[in-house]
Amino acid sequence: MVAELAKAININPVLAAILVQRGVHSFEAAKSFFRPELSMLHDPYLMQDMDRAVVRIMQAIKQEEKILVYGDYDVDGTTSVAMMFHFLSKVSNNIEYYIPDRYKEGYGLSQISIDYATKEKFHLIITLDCGIKAVDLVQGAQKQGIDVVICDHHRPGKVMPPATAILDPARPDCAYPCKALSGCGVGFKLIQALNDALELEPEIPFDYLDLVAVSIASDIVPIVDENRILAYFGLQKLNTNPRPGLEALIMLAALKNRVDISGIVFGIGPRINAAGRLDHAHQSVDLLLAQDLDHAMQKAAKVNIKNDERRDIDKRITEEALAMISEDSSMLTAKSTVLFKSDWHKGVIGIVASRCIEHFYKPTIILTESDGKVTGSARSVPGFDIYEAIEACKDCLEQFGGHKYAAGLTLRLENVALFRQNFEKVVSEYIKEEQRTPTLEIDMDVTLDRLSPGFLDVLHQMAPFGPGNMQPVFVAKNLHLVGTPKLIKDAHLKFNVGQNGSDKKLEVIAFGMAAFLPSITKNNPFTMAFTLEKNEFQGFTTLQLRARDIKME
Repeated sequence: MVAELAKAININPVLAAILVQRGVHSFEAAKSFFRPELSMLHDPYLMQDMDRAVVRIMQAIKQEEKILVYGDYDVDGTTSVAMMFHFLSKVSNNIEYYIPDRYKEGYGLSQISIDYATKEKFHLIITLDCGIKAVDLVQGAQKQGIDVVICDHHRPGKVMPPATAILDPARPDCAYPCKALSGCGVGFKLIQALNDALELEPEIPFDYLDLVAVSIASDIVPIVDENRILAYFGLQKLNTNPRPGLEALIMLAALKNRVDISGIVFGIGPRINAAGRLDHAHQSVDLLLAQDLDHAMQKAAKVNIKNDERRDIDKRITEEALAMISEDSSMLTAKSTVLFKSDWHKGVIGIVASRCIEHFYKPTIILTESDGKVTGSARSVPGFDIYEAIEACKDCLEQFGGHKYAAGLTLRLENVALFRQNFEKVVSEYIKEEQRTPTLEIDMDVTLDRLSPGFLDVLHQMAPFGPGNMQPVFVAKNLHLVGTPKLIKDAHLKFNVGQNGSDKKLEVIAFGMAAFLPSITKNNPFTMAFTLEKNEFQGFTTLQLRARDIKME
């Protein structure tokens, strides 16, 4: 199969083997993979309740009812709200948006927001990236004469809200082909359907693909199927004609080369998130709705200051959390981590959970106190479903929600110890031994002779890379040092490698691997896992290997 594919599309057999690993087995499949088209997007009406959602929203537009666009305070939520508000504002003057206050209202629909909608005489609420578990609040809204259309991508509970329409590919009775859309992705499908019903120019929805791409990258959803198409064209727009708010963030993040998924994850996403973490996320929505670059730069500068503050708080709390684990022998031997400190900043506990996993590699929940209750963020290790583990402890909880690898929860202060005990019991019972050890998945063994600029050019066409389509990792054996390695900032290494039986040598950059300096010598062969990249310096472009791991032979 590999040889046939390599011949059919005229590429290196190593690259063909990687495609086969990713489910690309034929010329047609390869064509779709390398050259996606917007025409390949699924029909939005394949989503359960799409027809009901469109009918209700069209009715609200025609009857000039007040519509409240409601979304979460993270990147997925704020991009969703900016997108839907901007689109509906084209056809109605009765649109407002609402982002809950993280500290006063918490995640999702809130009673405060329902009261506001009632007071201001809204007839319809459209939720984005939230709402799937708000059964009581949707009932309460209906009693006030307010209909609710839910756009969400989180797992529903056993009972779904009595909403007018629920758009959620994760609901069991939804046959939509792409189950892994971001919240913004679900909103985009609704816009596609509305755009058609309103008989507007068919290209209008595609103007929002830069926002959709930012949501896909930041919410870490798999970049496969429809998400790959949305990310592919969203990145094109982000690099050629981004909306002013995103252009300002690209400039502030100093993303000089082509923006990719990684650039969003580390440069754009954290800055959008920062406002909602430390203040109020309406600042981020205002930024994303900015009409010109001058205004966008002013708004982005304020968001950037929040991001700097967030970094300082994140660093301090992470240090405290790591110290708590290191100084407690029972926590070191446990198979999960549950930490609670009443004064930790609610806005960064999710980040802190991820940092703890980097050091101790186990399912982690960080808890803090907020408005008399304990609230937490959970993060998991690859392969372990932390949502199900939390659900198994629901008797200790007030509420919870999320995904396989990330979730949020609320509980009473007196239940923290019991929850910690129950969660550890569940994790201990279900986590597999291989899930407790960091692993590096290798795509292919290669020799250095196989690697060339042309090889890398084809590899780049497999992008966008991310969950479900990670950047290929290669391994090469029998390597040896060529020349003298350079130590950079006491933490990183730069050196050239050769391979036994070959005259070829290539440059390696090894971030955070200074500890290998004494071991890597001309007479000491080693095996190295790496990714491929271009190194551009003073007008010259060369092939470079980015070391991911090194093992001495």
